[in-house]
Amino acid sequence: MASSQSITFRFLAAFFVIASSLSTATSLAGSRLRANETLRPRHEYLHKLRRIRSYLKNINKPAVKTIQSPYGDVIDCVLAHHQPAFDHPNLKGQKPLEPPDRPKSNASNNIDSITGIFQSWIDHGEWCPEGSIPIRRTTEKDVLRASSVRRFGKKIVRGVRRDTMSSDHEHAVAFVNGEEYYGAKANLNVWAPRVTDEYEFSLSQLWLISGSFGHDLNTIEAGWQISPELYGDNYPRFFTYWTTDAYQETGCYNLLCSGFVQINNRIAIGAAISPRSSYGSRQFDIGIMIWKDPKHGHWWLEFGPGLLVGYWPSFMFSHLQMHASMVQFGGEIVNTRSMGSHTSTQMGSGHFADEGFTKASYFRNLQVVDWDNNLIPLSNLRLLADHPNCYNIKAGKNSVWGNYFYYGGPGRNSRCP
Repeated sequence: MASSQSITFRFLAAFFVIASSLSTATSLAGSRLRANETLRPRHEYLHKLRRIRSYLKNINKPAVKTIQSPYGDVIDCVLAHHQPAFDHPNLKGQKPLEPPDRPKSNASNNIDSITGIFQSWIDHGEWCPEGSIPIRRTTEKDVLRASSVRRFGKKIVRGVRRDTMSSDHEHAVAFVNGEEYYGAKANLNVWAPRVTDEYEFSLSQLWLISGSFGHDLNTIEAGWQISPELYGDNYPRFFTYWTTDAYQETGCYNLLCSGFVQINNRIAIGAAISPRSSYGSRQFDIGIMIWKDPKHGHWWLEFGPGLLVGYWPSFMFSHLQMHASMVQFGGEIVNTRSMGSHTSTQMGSGHFADEGFTKASYFRNLQVVDWDNNLIPLSNLRLLADHPNCYNIKAGKNSVWGNYFYYGGPGRNSRCP
């Protein structure tokens, strides 16, 4: 019979072999887990990259000519019937429509912009050939800046509420409601406000609105904006937007989805606007008009004096198939509070409305379109500033500018912590 000492020795030896094996197995498992953790982000990144390249292949159409903008944009001249809008099942095989009759106006103050506004990509007098339209090329970098491929090119608004948007979207706007509106027109000066966070923006625009401020909100929007996330820089750019479900799934900026139909070969939606207004000096403004074609019901967009850009087909909308129930003019910013306080992102010129001409941003010559395709002055203009200590608004009326207002502000200051 073996001694107890020998048995104990053999037991301990076996124990250490097993423990060593377990330790080795655990170490190998840990190594595999760490390897998997390393590979997982790479796998997810490659999957996202494949989705991005598939999206870019679909959205960037073949060009008949390419133009390099001095601001870094690549402008592709795409045959008009190949633009993204015609990927829509209701538009496949069709071509852009002929322009409708422009709304009529008898107003003596219906003057156009103080001075000509140009887009930087045509600074040298080069534009797209007839039969094609200019489209700002979307890059991998553009899409990678978005939270996801699905959300790229969309305005993310959380919790839409009555008369304005959510708590992180702040506004200084003038608006009319309570009647049927078939369009709107205004001139607004262009600035380059400071945007302090990549995921914030600053814009000035017209809104045509119908439906409730909930899941079925319809909007058509156009103006200028600075959005580092969308464009990768801080230049003011001409933009459009639309939605039929309160910014949830439908709609997009510019031509980044099937929707807006462009007809103009000299205006690139999403391209930089130049020149811009200067504080205490020269002012440059753009004229924007949106109206409903009485014959076909589509919503048309005009940029500047008589430059028809294109239209939003009426079938895309629910409430806006008929008319708008509200029109808004003014500014909007996003306040992420990323530093734990109110953002310093500026609205408009970055100065309050009280500073007036050459210092504050303005909208002038505010008009709406009635049921008979007439431009008429506003009779019941109302003002709203979500946070007047951060951004405010002040309206007036005279024989030269008609209905007008100043608006904007610096964001964070001693009264806006």
